[in-house]
Order: sequence, then C-alpha cells, then structure tokens
Amino acid sequence: MSEDLIEKSKRLAAYAAVDEFVKDGMVVGVGSGSTVVYAVERIVERVKTEGLKLRCIPSSFQAEQLIREGGLQLESLQNETKIDVCIDGADEVDEHLNLIKGGGGCHVQEKIIASCASKLVIIADYRKASKTLGTAWRKGVPLEVIPCALNSVMQKLTAMGGKPVLRMGGSSKAGPAVSDNGNLLVDVDFGAIAEPAALHSKLLHIPGVVDSGIFAGMACKAFFGQADGTVTTRENPENVPFRV
Repeated sequence: MSEDLIEKSKRLAAYAAVDEFVKDGMVVGVGSGSTVVYAVERIVERVKTEGLKLRCIPSSFQAEQLIREGGLQLESLQNETKIDVCIDGADEVDEHLNLIKGGGGCHVQEKIIASCASKLVIIADYRKASKTLGTAWRKGVPLEVIPCALNSVMQKLTAMGGKPVLRMGGSSKAGPAVSDNGNLLVDVDFGAIAEPAALHSKLLHIPGVVDSGIFAGMACKAFFGQADGTVTTRENPENVPFRV
C-alpha cells in the first residue's frame, strides 16, 4: 500500500473519533504518534469553526508542541486531574481492545493520561488491528527501564522466555533511545500474547521496569481507517475503562 493511502486512513480514523467524542467544554487528553497529528488537526478545525472551548493535556513533548502550534488551550495534570476523553494511537489493537503502545517511547506518560480519562479512544490505520497482540506488531512489547537496572532486567526478561532488545536511537543519535523521562527503552518479543493483562502484571514485578506498553482493558472504542476509505470500529461492550 502507498504511503499516501496509509496517511489517508489515519486521517479518516482520527476525524471520525474527534467528531464522535470531542464536545464543547471538555478536558481532552492528547496522545502521541503520527495518527494523533490528524486528531489535533481536526480539533483545531472544530475549535475555529464551532467555537469549542477545550482544555488539552499532552502525553508527550510532541503532543505539547502540537497543542501549542494549533493554538489550543494547554493544561497539565498539575491543574486538571479529571479528563473527559483521551484520544491516542496504538501500535496494535486486539479483538478485546487490549493494546500495545510505546513504539514512539511515550507509553508511560500516555498511560498516566489515559488512566485519568473517563474514556480512552484509539485511532489507527487498518494495519494495527489484529486478533491477538504480538501478531501484527512484531517489534515486541516496549518497556521503560531505569538505566542502572538494564542488565538485570534483560536477564529476567530472557528467563521469562522473552527476547529483549535495547532500543537504539537511530541514525541521527549515537547510543540508545531515551524516553521523555530520561529512561531506557527495551523491546521484548514474546510472540503471540494470549493473556495481555497477566503478562503486564509479571513485567511490572521486575524491579527497574517503570511500565510496559501493554494497555489491558483501558480503551472503550477503537477507530480504524481502511484502505477503501471507510472507517471500522471495535467497542468495549461494557464501556468501562480499566483502572489500576
């Protein structure tokens, strides 16, 4: 599929979600990633055309920049701890709306924002939908790890049957990738994940792991832009976000 088609699919999903869930007077959590760019684009359009009064809370440096550049009202969890809706992307969404997030290295902040939201709404293109986590997104479960614990964490992950890899910064940065919190990022391949919540719980019990990119039972609805120009959805029938 062409890059243009994928981008159009992302925009379709983002616009549909914003139009359904964002209402006047809301506090809106803004996620991170390439699809969220289109969500903010649509929010800015609606603020200008409909005069919506919104307060936006970012989940990352990228999200904060998008909010500022769009001229939207920027807030923080220091002032607003109750969020009406959070709109975010995902690297993979299974049939039960469990997610893998963190391909962009922002999953800890994203989970904090999502946990404060009455509703977490996911936007993605058609490539991100799967039946079981770990089958469409093959780069592994992202973990944020305290630097001094890296070696011990890697050993424990291997003992669990995972295949951990320290994420590197890429061609523009020498050395490992670093999160907005100043921690390291480790991607762990567990293959197909039959029980995401149970795996997430085990990962959190490893000292040095800040959080995993598994979001189990948190989303209420996901929008997927399709190659044919339509948008499909998956919904949590109970519509009750998971709370730790």
